[in-house]
Amino acid sequence: MFSLSVAAVTFGVIFLAELPDKTALAGLLLGTRFRASFVFAGVAAAFVVHVALAVAAGSLLSLLPHRPVQAVVGVLFLTGAVLLLRHRAADGEQVRAPRDTSFWRVAGAGFMLILAAELGDLTQIMTANLAARYDSPLSVAVGALLALWSVAAIGVLGGRALMRRVPLRLITRIAAGVMLVLAALSFREALGG
Repeated sequence: MFSLSVAAVTFGVIFLAELPDKTALAGLLLGTRFRASFVFAGVAAAFVVHVALAVAAGSLLSLLPHRPVQAVVGVLFLTGAVLLLRHRAADGEQVRAPRDTSFWRVAGAGFMLILAAELGDLTQIMTANLAARYDSPLSVAVGALLALWSVAAIGVLGGRALMRRVPLRLITRIAAGVMLVLAALSFREALGG
């Protein structure tokens, strides 16, 4: 069953965590060199694969006993918050651009870049955690996918303007704060039943 509140929570958590990530910067770089719609098509397709894998993993976790899973989810959220606070964007990271600027080449480059960069990434782990926490894989998938697509669109279409207005450090701290709250809620469920 679809839950709008689960989708909204998932959207917020994943959006904030992904915004300061290298993906937005890679999308921005590709978007400045190539047709934005081509880049976004490839990036969006990669995120579909990314979310499907994460939700499948999280759904498998939800089959395990509830209290131990919540304890593990709490630890993972806490770890994610720490990693976000310690994360520093890599400077000078280069994205190799395709020579051919056709739709398939540009979209393929965006797809492969995001698929490789995001496999096992913090937001994929967070999506799996959310799928394990809530018994609504569709809601988590929709929220995560919309968040990732939104960040990709921001990166491809206007990342520079956003980063001038909102400090990256503030976005990172907000995302870490949300993850700390989710960790506390998970620990409370693990201890209280």
